Amino acid sequence: MMKANKFLILEIFAIILFLVYMIPFVIVLINSSKPSLQIIMDPLSFPEEPSQLITNIQRVMVSPNVRYVSSFISSFFITVISVGLLVLFSSMAAWVLVRTKTVLSSVIFMVFVSAMVIPFQVVMFPLLSWFRVIEVGLGLANTPLRLLQNYPGIIFAYLGFGSSLSIFLFHGFIKSVPLELEEAATIDGCTKTAVFFKIVFPILTPITVTVVILNGIWIWNDYLLPLMVLGSGNTVQTLPLAVASFVGSFVKRWDLILTSTLMTMLPVVIVFLILQKHIIKGIVDGAVKG
Repeated sequence: MMKANKFLILEIFAIILFLVYMIPFVIVLINSSKPSLQIIMDPLSFPEEPSQLITNIQRVMVSPNVRYVSSFISSFFITVISVGLLVLFSSMAAWVLVRTKTVLSSVIFMVFVSAMVIPFQVVMFPLLSWFRVIEVGLGLANTPLRLLQNYPGIIFAYLGFGSSLSIFLFHGFIKSVPLELEEAATIDGCTKTAVFFKIVFPILTPITVTVVILNGIWIWNDYLLPLMVLGSGNTVQTLPLAVASFVGSFVKRWDLILTSTLMTMLPVVIVFLILQKHIIKGIVDGAVKG
């Protein structure tokens, strides 16, 4: 009886947490289907005309200041490339750190773990300063590569900030991969590269999905780093920057702000709902086996 009551209390607590976390999403959803005046007058009321959502979406799509379609393409490109590079480099780095039994490898791993607790706000201004210094150095060498207000800079920044958590997750999971599989492949004539990509990497599918989703959600929703690296008035802008374009100094277009916010949230919500089992499994396996 006590065990049943305990589970009942946990279920009630989980339902309460679910409702608390869903309140912001529900508010965005219902206000996306209302005109701006109705949002201001009564933001908690249900929409009188749900078809207003279609009208708001059309206004967001054709807005000349936001460029929603190009911002969506930029966000998609930055997210896919950044996550792909994070998975590739972090998995290889974690594999080397696990299989290399030296003091140096342990120190390097601890450095990556320690970097996870450093807030971005602490390093954002030094990051911009170094990006400007690198641009000046590249300019002197007549090299056209730019790091500010361009794709390479923001992707490079995400690769640096996301590698610590990704390596930590891969490191814990790779410990559970039997070393005998790699030794057998080496005896059969596989090179180190072939051992990793043909033997080890396919086994990492659960944790790879977790790394992809966690970093994908973070990069897709991030606002501060693109604002610092890309700038608000640049031709290359992400969806969060596009949403912020509806917030003026004197006028806030709440109908378009909330509608564009909903349009930005939906891809992430859909992907998370589809892959949530893999996410939970990967996190649990990486934590327990680590």
